Formats: sequence, structure tokens, C-alpha cells
Amino acid sequence: MDLLSRVRDAGVIGAGGAGFPTHVKLKAQAEYVLLNGAECEPLLRVDQQLMAVHPREILQGLMAGMELTGAAKGIVGIKESHPDVIAIMRDAARDMHAEDRISIGVLPDVYPAGDEQVLVHELTGRIVPENAIPIAVGCVVMNAETAYNVYKASCGEPVTMKYVTVAGCVPHPVTVRVPVGTPLSMLFAYAGMQDMSGFAVINGGPMMGPLLGENDLYVTKKTKGLVVLPEDHGLIIKKKQGLPQAKRLNRSACEQCRMCTDLCPRHLLGHSTSPHKMVRAMAFGLEGTEKMSAALTCCQCNLCEYFACPAGIHPRLANVYYMNQLREKGIRHTPRDHYETDPLRPYRMIPSRRLIAHLGLMPYNTAAPLEEEPAMTPELVGIGLKDHVGAPAQLLVRAGEHVQAGQKIAKIPEGALGAAVHASISGTVEAADGNLVLIRRD
Repeated sequence: MDLLSRVRDAGVIGAGGAGFPTHVKLKAQAEYVLLNGAECEPLLRVDQQLMAVHPREILQGLMAGMELTGAAKGIVGIKESHPDVIAIMRDAARDMHAEDRISIGVLPDVYPAGDEQVLVHELTGRIVPENAIPIAVGCVVMNAETAYNVYKASCGEPVTMKYVTVAGCVPHPVTVRVPVGTPLSMLFAYAGMQDMSGFAVINGGPMMGPLLGENDLYVTKKTKGLVVLPEDHGLIIKKKQGLPQAKRLNRSACEQCRMCTDLCPRHLLGHSTSPHKMVRAMAFGLEGTEKMSAALTCCQCNLCEYFACPAGIHPRLANVYYMNQLREKGIRHTPRDHYETDPLRPYRMIPSRRLIAHLGLMPYNTAAPLEEEPAMTPELVGIGLKDHVGAPAQLLVRAGEHVQAGQKIAKIPEGALGAAVHASISGTVEAADGNLVLIRRD
């Protein structure tokens, strides 16, 4: 089996984002493969620790990606606030005699340094066009854990384990390695939260992560972090507000200062993104037309909504409001022909510590030490069949069947975009449908 087939067969997907199938990314021909080690979301601690513990494996995964894409150059992006990790990765590249092909790019400690388009510009100087992806400028991007999984796939090991940070208002912040499908309740208990009443959980980073839903019960292949906060924390209150509240606030409280646009990371790269115009259009009750198509360029990083706006209104939700309308009408954005960064961009990037303080998260900005050995042994795992971009995986097992850890239990539908799914523990299938496979340990 060739390398790309191994990555496909192993079910590797983006480990910290939307879960795009990695084998599809690595089919492209690229000049650069960029390793995203920025981990720019506050409080999350997976990639920075994984690079310190498994630098050679991660670099081998990066080189595998370079081999598949034909890229002559690999660049590892790490924030300047992690000098120890920068040194470890540089030493590993030198020890592997790969320093002529792989370099370490030192990123500013700002949010969102890990946004793909920001990362591409910081590491290569190129600007990804509006509504395009990095391959449009010759780049393929994968994060550190994804590269680690690519390395594992090259050794014939499928994705069955996941690294997750449990942070926030917990007695013992921790980063753990657990089987995919581990009940989230076990992670909370392990971090010292036996009783979750009075608390809410952000599924992912504080900026872009949604609130944990009542049906979010198990660790998936793209679970990156679980941030526990009191229900009355300002960030939780903000995340609970939806479009009806946004419309009322945006009509009544906008100061017309355009700070939301001036600090927008995409706007600073020369994109058309202009959230202040969407807020203004919403205030006047305008319907979505081609004139609002800049809403479609929003990356929803939430910087406008959670940091830039002095009035505490909802510029991002204004973008979402018009984004939904335009998509329903089939209206697309016409990209610009030319892009230049804003000359004030270096002075308008937001330092991570300033963002953390503004969000009221400074008391929780502590270490979450990595526990490499499986921290817990779940008796029952729930493994999703559509926790990735594309079509749900097709079942290969049924209730009552015995499976081994690493066994493929669902495949990619013929001719579809998707990812294979594997059993993370050995045991008996208790239930299996188009959404979830429950496996009870032997």
C-alpha cells in the first residue's frame, strides 16, 4: 500500500479544526507544506506539548506530506512565546539532517496566528485570495497532531487516540491522550470536576469554540479542548446570545467606530471583510444583496465580537446573518484581483495575553501538563461516523459483533469525500447506526 493510501486507510483528518480528510489535502501539488504549531486559541495546550515530546515523529509526518505533495520546503510555525519548543524542533530537524528542507518559522504571539491564511502570510509572505484555500498560493497546511497521525499512518497505525486539553475553571487542568469515543464526563472527572452543575463547557477554544451541546457526549477525532467556565462568566453569556439579540443590540448600540473592521485579521490582509458595514446594514433592516457579499469572506475568528467592539455588540453575527441570506440566494462574492496588507497591520495584531485578559481568562491561563500514557480506560466508547468534513462513513460492523482496537469499523462511501473510522478499544459492538458506534470493552 502506498503512503497516500495508508493515510487514507488510517482515517487521518485535521485534528484541531473542521476535520478535513488529510489524504485529500495531500493529493495536491504544492511548493510548501506548513506545519501549524501556533495553537493560537487561549488555554489550549496540545500542539505545543506534542512538539516537545514527539518532535521527530511530527517532522517525519511533515516530510511525508512534503513527499506526497512534491513540496521542496517545509516550514514549522511556532509562536515566539515557546522558545523551548522552537529549540527542540530545530534540534530535531538538524539531527535528522533535514535543516536544508525544513525551517522553523517564529510567529508573533498574537491571535489568530493559527488561522490558515494568517499563517500562510506570516511564513511565506503570500496572501491567500478571498474565499480560497492555501493551495491557491502553493501551500498545504496541517497542524502538529495531524502530522503526528500522518507519521503513525505511515507505520500502519490508524487514528484511534486523541490528545485533548481540559482547562478553565477546573481543579487540575490537564492535557490527556485518550481513546477516540471516550465519554467527556470521564475527562471532566479526571480534571477534578465531579459535579458540573453551575458550569458550561466550550467545545474547542474560547474564541471560536461553540458551547458544548447536550448531544456532545464523546471525544471525536477533532476534539482539541474543553474549556470549563462558570455559567455566569461573560464569555459564556456572550456565546449564548443568538441572532435575535444581535439584531436588537446592533440596531441600538453601534457607535459607528469601525474598530471591528480595523482589527479584522482578514481585512488587514487586504480582503474585503468589513463587519462594520454588515452591522450598519442590519441596523437599517436591509436584505442581503451582492453589495453585502463581503460577509462571505469572514473567517468567524470572533475577534471583532469578543475584543474589538467597545460597545459589546455582535459584528460577527451580522456577518453570519448576511452570509446565510446570500447562500440561500446563491449569491457569491467576487474576489479582488490584487491584495496588499494594511500598512498598519503590524500595530493592529492582538497580543495573546491582552486577549486573554480582556476575555476574563487570566486566572485560568495556567499549564495543563501532558499525560502521555492513556489517562483513563473507558468501559464504553461512542465513535461518531460523521465527525469529519464530507459524507458519513459507511458501517462495516453491526451490533453484537466483536472488534479489535484499530479495526476499521466504517469506510469512505464510494466516490465521496470522507474518512475511515476505526475501533479505539477491543470489545463488543453494543449499537451501531448511521451516526454512532457504541463499543463495550472486553
